[in-house]
Formats: sequence, structure tokens, C-alpha cells
Amino acid sequence: MESDERYMWMALDLARKGWGKTSPNPMVGAVLVKDGEVVGTGYHHRAGEPHAEVIALKEAGEKARGATLYTNLEPCSHFGRTPPCTDALIGARIRKVVMATYDPNPLVSGNGVAKLKQAGIKVKNGVLEDKAKRLNEVFFKYITTGTPFVVAKAAMTLDGKIATSTGKSRWITSEKSRKFVHRLRSMCDGIMVGINTVLKDDPLLNARLDTEGGHNPIRIIVDSRGRLPLDAAVVKTARQFGTVLATTALAPEGKLSSLRSRGVEVLVLPDKEDKVDLHALMQALGQQEISILLVEGGGTLNYSLLEQNLIDKLYYFVAPLLFGGKDAPTPLEGMGIGEPHKSWVVENLEIKQLERDLLIIGYPVRREEVVHRSGGRTGRSIEQATFL
Repeated sequence: MESDERYMWMALDLARKGWGKTSPNPMVGAVLVKDGEVVGTGYHHRAGEPHAEVIALKEAGEKARGATLYTNLEPCSHFGRTPPCTDALIGARIRKVVMATYDPNPLVSGNGVAKLKQAGIKVKNGVLEDKAKRLNEVFFKYITTGTPFVVAKAAMTLDGKIATSTGKSRWITSEKSRKFVHRLRSMCDGIMVGINTVLKDDPLLNARLDTEGGHNPIRIIVDSRGRLPLDAAVVKTARQFGTVLATTALAPEGKLSSLRSRGVEVLVLPDKEDKVDLHALMQALGQQEISILLVEGGGTLNYSLLEQNLIDKLYYFVAPLLFGGKDAPTPLEGMGIGEPHKSWVVENLEIKQLERDLLIIGYPVRREEVVHRSGGRTGRSIEQATFL
């Protein structure tokens, strides 16, 4: 392995330590190398705290002079929550920057490189670029669109049921899978369900981890008519964990006032066919700096999101159980498609085993888009997806 790639892998491994903590910022790692020796390392811990490059420079001290910096993202050149990293790098008189990819943030993209070059610092770009972009897929989506990266999670039986025909679903998956889900929740800014899930299960929707310090996502309830009960668990704990009701003008104002008085934030959004406009909802959540959104909804909400191309990634748990029942609910309901060639293809698959269950991770894409990209060929290479 070339030395540039070796040190970039180190930077990527450091960056991953920020999983679920840096939002809405990206995960960034930095490695300073001088005369073949690592003299400083760092990673971004959370928004508002020092960036990876600054931490690495502090560790290196005087050894940073003449060193090469390896980082998975272009150093920032603007004042945000912290001062520009480019100024710190120039002040430390480093010799070269090797980076994986440009920062997609319009305030930074290319400007950081230009500033470094103007100061006489050499810059090399594109080392492990694909890996770096996958690592920060959430940030790349959020910073370029202003809307969250949407992860849809479902737990189903081998015959594709998320509950029995009587609505019972506890428990389909193993304890290890359920612990994984709580860890996944802790890495997300928000968790969203539809009102039917609340009425049926009355979930708490928090992250229950074995260790202290877990992050609880904001709970978002999609409910166009304001049916959310005042005694629901997400209402009773609204001030503790945060709850947002996404509704429309169809909801009674008196009910909305009662929910607000209990600490629920109410978003009154446009409606489409008497349902919450999901595109408007994504814009509103993005404005609240929710960069990654976990959806644990039922088949109706899941299909609505998929149909409108609002799901970026899937986490599907499959347990070796068989429920049967033509009326038993499935992860995707709604209208469905009429022709197989109009289906979605799940790309870049990763499959894990958690006790008895399989976890399938992938990215849904319309089949015609896959065919168009491949020039009529439907075969796709399978790559490892980033573990979230």
C-alpha cells in the first residue's frame, strides 16, 4: 500500500470516532507526518469544538513545521463555529496537505485549497476519495440540499411481515438486533414515525444504551389531523427528549395548543391529498439542523417516502420467523408498482448477521435509473457499505 493511502486510512479511522457526535458537521480525521514519523493526530469530536487539523497541530507542536497533513476532507477556510483551519496550517508552516476530497460546502469548496496554495503549501487531492465520500454521506447530502439524509429501518420475518395479522410485533428480532437499533438511534439527529405507529404501539422512541452518554434523537410524529394523544409516551416525555408534531391545517387548533403546552413543538405544514407534504417536512427538519433522520414507520409512511425518492438508505432486519397472513402488515404498503421493471433496486449491499437475524443495508434506486447508468445492463457490482 502506498504511504499516502496508508496515512489516509489512519485519518479515516480517526474520523470514524466522531460517529453520531459531530452533526451537523462532517467527521474529519487528521494525521501529521514528518520524515516518515507520525507527529500529530486528531479528529473532530463535536460541532463547536476544535477541528481535527487544529488538534493534530497542537499535538505535534514544533514538529508540525515542514510536515505533511493527511485529512479526509478539505480544510475549512471560513469562520463558522471555529476559526479557519487553513490559517492554523499556514501559521504552523506545514509543507504539504494530502486530502481525500473537496468539501461540498459552498463556503469552503476549493477555497481552502486555493488559500493553502497561495501560501506555498502543496496540495494533493483524491486519495481514497470514494471511501471518504461514503464515510461522510450524511454531511454531503445535508450540506448540498439542506435536507436530512434519511435512513429507513424495518424489522421483518422471513416472509416479509412486520407484525402478525392481529398487529403483534414484540419481538420479531433478536436482542442483539434490538441493541443495534438503539445504537443506531443514538447516532441520528431525529427519529420519525407515523401517527398509526404511535396509536398502535405508544413507543418512547429514545436510545436505550447499556453505557452512559447516549444521545437521544428528537422524535418526529407525522400526523396530518392532530390525532396524537395527550397521554402518549412521546408527549409525556416531550420536555425530556424533545418531540415534534408534523401536521397540517386539518388539525384542530385547540388540540395543537394543548400539545404545545405540554412541550411538543408543532410544525403546521402544507398538505398533499390531506397528508403532510413530506418534501416540506424535510426542508423544515433541515432548517432545524437535523442532518440524519431515522424512519421507523409503518408500511404507509415508508412507501410514501420511497415513492417520493426521500429514502437514502435502508436498514432491513430479517428474522428467521414465518407469520403468514394476507392481512399481516409489511414494511412497504401503499399503492405499490404495477410492473416489475418499475421497481427499486437496492445497491451497494452489505449483509451482517446478528445472532439469528440478517441485517441488510443498502441504497434504494429506481430500476430505470440503474439501467440508464449501465447502458441497458442491469448487473451492478456490489461494494461494502459504510457501517453506521
